[in-house]
Amino acid sequence: MEITLINDLLIILAVSILIILLGHRLHIPPVVGFILTGMLAGPHALGLISQTEDVEHLAELGIVLLMFGIGMEFSLKKLVQIRRLFLIGGSIQVGVTVVLAAAIASLWDKPWCESFFIGCLVSMSSTAIIFRILESNGTSLTPHGRLSISILIFQDMIAIPMILLTPLLGKNSGGGNEFSIILNLVKELAIVAIVFLSAQKIVPRLLLLVARTRNKELFLLCVLTLCFAVAGLTSSIGLSLTIGAFLAGVIISESEFSNEAISNVFPFQALFISFFFISVGMLLDLEFALGNAPQILLFTTLALSVKLVSASLAAIVLGFPIRVALLVGFTLCQIGEFSFVLAKAGSANELTTDYSYQLFLSVALLSMIISPILISLAPRFAAWFAKLPLPNILLQGFYPPAQEEVRQLENHIIIIGFGISGQNLARVSKLAGIPYLVLEMNPDTVRQEKKKGEPIQYGDATHLSILEHLNILQARAVAIMINDPVAARCIVKVAREANPLLYIIVRTRYVVEMPLMLKLGADEVIPDEFGSSVEIFSRVLNQYHIPEAEINAFIHDIRSDGYELFRNKNPVSTKLADIKLNLANVEISSFRLQESSFLVGKKLSESCLRTTYGMNVLLINRGGSIVPNPSPDTIFQSGDVVVVVGKKVPTAETDEIFGSLKPSPTA
Repeated sequence: MEITLINDLLIILAVSILIILLGHRLHIPPVVGFILTGMLAGPHALGLISQTEDVEHLAELGIVLLMFGIGMEFSLKKLVQIRRLFLIGGSIQVGVTVVLAAAIASLWDKPWCESFFIGCLVSMSSTAIIFRILESNGTSLTPHGRLSISILIFQDMIAIPMILLTPLLGKNSGGGNEFSIILNLVKELAIVAIVFLSAQKIVPRLLLLVARTRNKELFLLCVLTLCFAVAGLTSSIGLSLTIGAFLAGVIISESEFSNEAISNVFPFQALFISFFFISVGMLLDLEFALGNAPQILLFTTLALSVKLVSASLAAIVLGFPIRVALLVGFTLCQIGEFSFVLAKAGSANELTTDYSYQLFLSVALLSMIISPILISLAPRFAAWFAKLPLPNILLQGFYPPAQEEVRQLENHIIIIGFGISGQNLARVSKLAGIPYLVLEMNPDTVRQEKKKGEPIQYGDATHLSILEHLNILQARAVAIMINDPVAARCIVKVAREANPLLYIIVRTRYVVEMPLMLKLGADEVIPDEFGSSVEIFSRVLNQYHIPEAEINAFIHDIRSDGYELFRNKNPVSTKLADIKLNLANVEISSFRLQESSFLVGKKLSESCLRTTYGMNVLLINRGGSIVPNPSPDTIFQSGDVVVVVGKKVPTAETDEIFGSLKPSPTA
């Protein structure tokens, strides 16, 4: 049996590697690759796996670790920061989805309890897929990225009450057992509260005791023991393992050791979650899916449409324009991994039949598989939809500051995006006396910065009317500092068409984004890659004492060539490449002359610093006045700071040579 399990694991890992490598070329998230692995290797396809129960046990461990990780990342401070997006956006998305999906299910003569349960299943989205796509696209900090993540956090939180309420919806809740079920529910919540409160007092002290040992293995064992102990305890009182794992994560999240715990558990979490998605793929009966293809396509379309409408509605209610709303809708339209956990709980309480479970499984997996394609097409569809003759309240959003009149300015800068780069540009513009206006898509940022007196407005810069509101025709420059590359390209195009004389500068993440930005009309494109790489290579070259002028010339060459030197894998050799200097044993040091130093009162030519000690004097700092390249007749005085260049000399030998001459703390 052990040999069989090892063979099954080997097959799963080998097939996973092949499919994920193929998926990487096709830009398919690994989660989808794991699902396809399970479908292909499972008993309903090639039948490569003989012991599916063992894989299911590993999958159950994966979902426990997933919930544990979500609990550890749960932070009250984080929720306070995103409370508006979290509470309003999440409530609308989940609530509208549950109502619409339940209404559609009732059309198929489903009882209200089953219809409501179906609505709960459909309301969840895939955290694993969305997080991976947002991070890979660099859009996690965009308006639609922030809102999507906030709604996902709400879904993760609301999944716990849904699991707790599932027994009330089951068939065993009928016949006068409601009171006993409610009583058991109250008891379970009370026990959970007791466990949580007691653990808050014990766990921080335990983790502190373990952390003091500085033993990473012991710390990891302690964290995992806590996870499984709380999960096992809640399971023993009738709750699921997942709820206990989540509570264990929340307990750790409130301690100062949460970051260390997350970094230690994440590799195990990632491994076992892959088995979870593989096991879900194995559950799919391909013969059933092919035999019921019309129904599966119909219900998948309905599920995607319902979630697209609910998530977009949540964004519109929050004041976002229709373009952002549609991006959020497409991002959250798939069915998520927590729906499988909820479906298992529903199956245990007879809320689903074998037929309905396979139907749900097929719909959910199909929605997850096609979700990356829909998300990649979303910007084009949203841009096309935003060109339709819709009311301005939909095109521009209805956040109040967008309706305020802006004083007419000339030769001003329009700063689009108020992150770190935008704030720095605004600060420098203020110091230089240059007029500027800021456009930002985060309503909370707009509200906070307006209180500080910043000339900031809310609006979507992809619309010409918003830019006209900021008097773009009389503007001198536009600085685009947002994290959304698709929106940035659209803004460049609109701004250039509106004002051909405008100076447009864009911040991007990658060098490869430059050509298209320049083609659309940008005057300058500054990739983040370039800024960090310039800092690194200039400091490295400084360590080798390459002249500052040559370093600046190299930077100028890169900018002049459109960063081709960075993109070219076989660049033409420059004069810097031919420098053969080796100054590894040379250093520049500074010394302050004390009254007892033998140098005091002597001329530089009499000091013998070069002949005896191998040191050349570069400059002398005398009372704040710099004497560069001092002449041989320069006389040393007490208190002088002498900057010399020469061979590295051990500290003991330096003290022996110079006596009371000590190194200066400042040059």
